[in-house]
Amino acid sequence: MNQYEPNAPGVGVDLVLKNLDVRRRIRCTSAMMLRSWTFAIVGLLFTFTSARAELRLHGLFTDNMVLQQDEPVYIFGFADDDDTVTVQFRDQRIKPRVKDGKWTARLRSLKAGGPDKLTVTAYRNYRKGRPMPPPETNEISNVMVGEVWIASGQSNMEWPMRLAHDPENEIPKTANSDIRLYTVPKLKASQPTNNVNGSWQVCDPTTTSNFSAVAYYFARDIQKALNVPVGIIHTSWGGSPAEVWMSEKVLNTKDYSDVFAYYKEGETRYQAALAKFEKDEAAAKKADKEFKAQRPRPPSWKPTELYNGMIAPLIPFNIKGAIWYQGESNAGRAWEYRRLFQDLIKNWRADWDQGNFPFLLVQLAPFKQIKTGVDDSDWAELREAQGLAVKELPKVGMAVITDVGDQKDIHPKQKEPVGARLALAARAIAYGEKIVYSGPIYKGMDIRGNKITLSFDHVGSGLEARDGELKGFQICGAGGERRWQWGKATIQGDKIVVTHFEIAEPVAVRYGWADHPVVNLWNKDGLPASPFRTDHYPLITQPKKL
Repeated sequence: MNQYEPNAPGVGVDLVLKNLDVRRRIRCTSAMMLRSWTFAIVGLLFTFTSARAELRLHGLFTDNMVLQQDEPVYIFGFADDDDTVTVQFRDQRIKPRVKDGKWTARLRSLKAGGPDKLTVTAYRNYRKGRPMPPPETNEISNVMVGEVWIASGQSNMEWPMRLAHDPENEIPKTANSDIRLYTVPKLKASQPTNNVNGSWQVCDPTTTSNFSAVAYYFARDIQKALNVPVGIIHTSWGGSPAEVWMSEKVLNTKDYSDVFAYYKEGETRYQAALAKFEKDEAAAKKADKEFKAQRPRPPSWKPTELYNGMIAPLIPFNIKGAIWYQGESNAGRAWEYRRLFQDLIKNWRADWDQGNFPFLLVQLAPFKQIKTGVDDSDWAELREAQGLAVKELPKVGMAVITDVGDQKDIHPKQKEPVGARLALAARAIAYGEKIVYSGPIYKGMDIRGNKITLSFDHVGSGLEARDGELKGFQICGAGGERRWQWGKATIQGDKIVVTHFEIAEPVAVRYGWADHPVVNLWNKDGLPASPFRTDHYPLITQPKKL
């Protein structure tokens, strides 16, 4: 029998009652402690499960940013669905609705200027029985309003100022607080993303050194011409083909099954090579032999992955237009590029929902060995595909750079003429200036006797040959086998006449049709003519008829 039981021998009544009280107090204390721990755990769980989304602006909204002038502007970010969000800029105060953790405010058209502050506040909704939580505020400073452009493509757009021509003298001259620079971090994604992790920088020697040289020179000339702030969002990746900058929806809708098949074949080849490598490696290890084979590399690119990671998250940030330097990686499929590139432009325009915004491209520079003979060229075919976009789509412009190529380097260092010519195109196409913004573009031909007379658009103040007689014209005669000869070309007013002493019945002319064209036709306004052909003969990248 326990000493705390009432009938325990030798234990008085008082002691029994005292012991019983102690037991009750122990049980009570234990129960209170259990309840306290229970409430604490439940409270902690409630805190975790009811945690609110942090008020955040999208990653394009940072200090030093530029907003597009003269049109309604979207400000967007993230918050809790129960929050009341207000956006304050200049004299406008907007309360966007938060849905699914996201909000978008639409500001009325803005006039150029600044600096200003952009203030976004989230008011936490009151809940009964709890104190009113304080509002959360994000403030963005040094905001300018002006012109915003996207700069995209592959390595020649990515090429930084520090590696371009004469960086020691050029970079120190780049300070300009009315130019703002933003570089989108590189990201391959299997699905469209909705945010970026970057920041706007004021243009100065410390920020331009690693920034796109083409994009900087473009911004410099636009800012000087318009005298308003200019913002450049640079999003490019060296070696990238066009299809990785397009959405899956467009590629599927437009039936680019061959594009997907191209990469599927590459993946199949890679998996087979990897399996063989691993098998050979295991066999060498088992035999205790040295194994020197290189591990195979997976395919570099998959369709849509850069669109998903580096274009989709920029939408619907308001822009004036886009500049584009790409095509080297598609040269072997130039025939396909005729359609692919135009669909890329339509893809971006549809997704931004800003109409046919200006899209300005750089025609491929001369590259590879200069040949004295007359040859076919996939680079020439790619240039033609680029030119077709100018002819067939509205508000598409092209910078021709036949004068800045390098035989041995796919990355010509002269980037200032590239940016400057893009800026000329922008001033005419985007801003309506009455200026000469393009070199001569082939318009049509007239065949009479042994002569082919060529006419051109964008003649400007007139045609001229730089450094002697005209170069780079090929002429083809009638007959069975197609044979091209280097022709004699002369300027006659605003036209060019091409002949060859052995060709009595010419049928076609080509100009600059080479990987590395040696050409010298310009207009007197200082812009080179675009390579072209007048024929419709089959091309080397064109699918063969069965």
